[in-house]
Amino acid sequence: MARETLLFHLSDIHFGLEDNKALDWVQQEIAERRPQAVAITGDLTMRARQREFAAACRWIQSLEVPVTVEIGNHDMPYFNLIERFFAPYRRFRAIEELVEREIELPGLAIVPLKTAVRAQPRLNWSKGWVSRSALRKCLAALDALPPGTSALVAVHHPLREVGTRGTALTVNGLRALTELARRRVLGVLSGHVHDPFDILEQTPAGPVRMIGAGTLSQRLRSTPPSFNEIRWDGESLKVRVRSLDEVPTRDMQIDDVPEDALPPREPGEPVAAVNQVPRTDPPVH
Repeated sequence: MARETLLFHLSDIHFGLEDNKALDWVQQEIAERRPQAVAITGDLTMRARQREFAAACRWIQSLEVPVTVEIGNHDMPYFNLIERFFAPYRRFRAIEELVEREIELPGLAIVPLKTAVRAQPRLNWSKGWVSRSALRKCLAALDALPPGTSALVAVHHPLREVGTRGTALTVNGLRALTELARRRVLGVLSGHVHDPFDILEQTPAGPVRMIGAGTLSQRLRSTPPSFNEIRWDGESLKVRVRSLDEVPTRDMQIDDVPEDALPPREPGEPVAAVNQVPRTDPPVH
């Protein structure tokens, strides 16, 4: 029997408005459990300020396990447009070797796909966009994996197109999902929504499992701070949502990806009741 692989999937830490109690807990879990890898699917910071990046990089460097970091829309410079257009990833330099890093484990790989871009031909730049070059890079990495290696793809924005092209959550998301379905990826790990989910998205090439992690910040939507614990035994991928409050996974996961993925409340307002809508677990892949 193949050795079980343990992964931690974190997202939307938002240093500058982070939840330090949750971060201390996750740091301790990583130190004690020693996952084979940690995937952080974007939004390390709140406003991409230098001090926020410094704190985020220090925390990530303390983890002492293999880490891959995706770029979120909140990690693009907000107040310096020159830097945003000409050096948008300069503030990642302390952990630049971890950014969009492919991690290969025995029988399993984590492959990045960038969804945050410098500018878009629509007013809301916080939403996702899969460029042709980013998709080509991801697909080339998937196609180059050793035979028999399964893959998870790490993104920031869920690869979901909602509404018209102009208001889509992620432009070219369906195209990307279709190509990933053709390669039979185990799932797409994402953030951005601030609530965890685990759903099957249909594409012309078949279904793709979309797995979202919650937030580790004070910017809550409808569930407490959390992260995903993912296990792969060579046959099935199991996802457990971990929260300090020990809320069951089924009650933590939302049933669909909302079109408006921005947290509706400011910090200090009460957290809404945890989602209690009955749901059906996705088929095991």
